[in-house]
Amino acid sequence: MYAAERQLSFYGGTGMEDQKIERCSWATTDLYQEYHDKEWGKPVHNDDKLFEMLILEGMQAGLSWLTILNKRESFRAAFDQFDCRKVALYDEAKIDELMRNEKIVRNRLKIKSAITNAQQFIKIQEEYGSFDSFLWAYVENQPINNHIHSEDELPATTPLSDKISKDLKKRGFKFVGSTIIYAYMQAVGMVNDHVKNCFLYQS
Repeated sequence: MYAAERQLSFYGGTGMEDQKIERCSWATTDLYQEYHDKEWGKPVHNDDKLFEMLILEGMQAGLSWLTILNKRESFRAAFDQFDCRKVALYDEAKIDELMRNEKIVRNRLKIKSAITNAQQFIKIQEEYGSFDSFLWAYVENQPINNHIHSEDELPATTPLSDKISKDLKKRGFKFVGSTIIYAYMQAVGMVNDHVKNCFLYQS
């Protein structure tokens, strides 16, 4: 999710009656709250999940993250549960099939980029043993815990997201600009950007 989407402080419940839970201000719907509480900022080391989030972040470009979350199960069904080895083999007939699928983002460039990224993802797995090993080496296998008071302080990019973006582009990945990569780093827990008044903030 891009920092520009985060607006308005919000207090919501998580099933605990008469107790208010303070969250990051962008968690303004039930779906956002579930994603915020269970996934965002939590370290991910499973390659299948890392691939899924990379593709979904690319699919988000120009759209809201809520749009992607609403279509997430449809994406999983359409893209073989984000099995990178299956996605890497998609041909023009499969692309045409996906373009007819009204339940996902029907953007030919994004769909083709998912195939390209699957192919490059596999190459990294073969080179490093896992994509997890490659990716988390950028932060020495330790999440970066930022100390953010307000979403206004959150950057859209950082020097590290610039570097990862540049490295992935050199390897042939598509839709991996620095803004997308920083959102990806947040999504897979490489960076923890929960604000200090959020119940998930870690000092």
